[in-house]
Amino acid sequence: MPPTAVGELVNDSGSKVVKEVEVASAVEVASAVEVEVEVEVEVEAASAVEVASEAGSKAVTESASETASKLASEETHNPDERSDPPPSNFQPGAQPRISRKLMEMLQGAACYRAHDRWAFLYRVLWRWHSGEHDVISMADVDGTRLHHMVRAARHEEHDMHAYLRFRERPEEAGAPRFVAWFEPAHDVLPQVAQHFAKRMGKTSWMIATPEATVLWDGARLHTGEALARSAADFDDAGESLWLTYYRSIFNPARLNADIMHGHIRQRFWKNLPEAAVVPHMVTQAAAGARKVGQLDTVGKRGGTTIPISSEKAAPERQQPSSLDECRRCDLWQNATQAVAGQGARRAKIMLVGEQPGDQEDLAGKPFVGPAGDLLDKAMDEAALDRRTVYVTNAVKHFKWEPRGKRRLHKTPAQKEVMACRYWLETELETVAPDVLVALGSTALKSILQTGSVTMKDYMGAPFEHEGRWVVVTYHPAYALRVPDRESRQAAFAAIVEALKTAQQLASGGTAPGL
Repeated sequence: MPPTAVGELVNDSGSKVVKEVEVASAVEVASAVEVEVEVEVEVEAASAVEVASEAGSKAVTESASETASKLASEETHNPDERSDPPPSNFQPGAQPRISRKLMEMLQGAACYRAHDRWAFLYRVLWRWHSGEHDVISMADVDGTRLHHMVRAARHEEHDMHAYLRFRERPEEAGAPRFVAWFEPAHDVLPQVAQHFAKRMGKTSWMIATPEATVLWDGARLHTGEALARSAADFDDAGESLWLTYYRSIFNPARLNADIMHGHIRQRFWKNLPEAAVVPHMVTQAAAGARKVGQLDTVGKRGGTTIPISSEKAAPERQQPSSLDECRRCDLWQNATQAVAGQGARRAKIMLVGEQPGDQEDLAGKPFVGPAGDLLDKAMDEAALDRRTVYVTNAVKHFKWEPRGKRRLHKTPAQKEVMACRYWLETELETVAPDVLVALGSTALKSILQTGSVTMKDYMGAPFEHEGRWVVVTYHPAYALRVPDRESRQAAFAAIVEALKTAQQLASGGTAPGL
């Protein structure tokens, strides 16, 4: 159907197209009966015409009229339909009551196309009203047929969800933006329209069938008579793109034509866009393409490298239960022992160094060598009692390299710092200090969990990180290493000043310069 024709049909609401959906087609029969937990139905003296008339549906009325005529004539399909005696407890004008389950089954079965469906549904209602509640049982003849009709209608509704294909119209052609053609075997168009109204939001669309047309304008559903004759009435400039995509994902090596045709019934294939290319692809697969699969298509494409760090690529492993069992990096192999932190278990200040030195490695305690002596001296200058703080290192094993008979300190790599971060986090969680003093660059990188930071950016300016203060200063070993006396004194003074700042912050004061 040309776009202009669709537009004319959609806009020509006065002549033949849109009218507001009240409740569509066969469902109207059931909806005409109000349902809560128990439902009352107005069944006037045995007339399907009157039931349908309450729904206000022309189609239903005509169908019901036809059925009623047959009931009245000698050519009735099932003589029993007109020969059922009135129920023993029947009283004219009585308000029959039916269950919610029966009402739902009647609604579903009403969508099933059969020449005698209204007479059959009326028969079910009549038997129920007569007290024969086993009419909805699978053991009952009518119950079996009722269940079959409900299942068939639901199956058709599901198929329509799966195999209905919308085609896009040019935006300048106006509403609807998408149109689709389908040939349902049962009257499930109202239910399917409700499904797509929820799925497609404010986007307008139209579904055409041989019997009726439903239009969604973005806010309300409208229904009308049939407007198209086949899927050929709709054009879609973007359909070639869809077919290109379909060909690209088709893998002939995995083709099973019997299963493919078994899943999609034959009557659906003629309206699927991909049906135009499937026979050719199946033929190619049978001619040998199944052996090479997607070698000539996907196999020739260049791959894309996804960068990922070795730490993230490594599988999740069970963490060691104690520091002595730690094998998170290779430093344990050359170290005498792991050196854990020491100090007050609820200290407000935690001093974090780099790693154990030669004497710490032998003693198993942090800051007991020359650097430890200098740290003690700085703490005395700052009037900070070591017994009130917690002292630890970012790396728990001594990293060194041989130089003659000596073990020379070697700065740990960032991956070794991050491997030991697990133990520092454990100490932070246990001690819960308010202030961290980072003694040196390695400690700062461990606290911030990045190797791209430098001390000069943080020296003399305390900052907050993960809910606690961080004060950055030199490592005591640095103050011992620098060659000239003035530099050593300046480094020592910076350590003392950092310890004073940490004390001030731990007591709730404000850091200098803030």
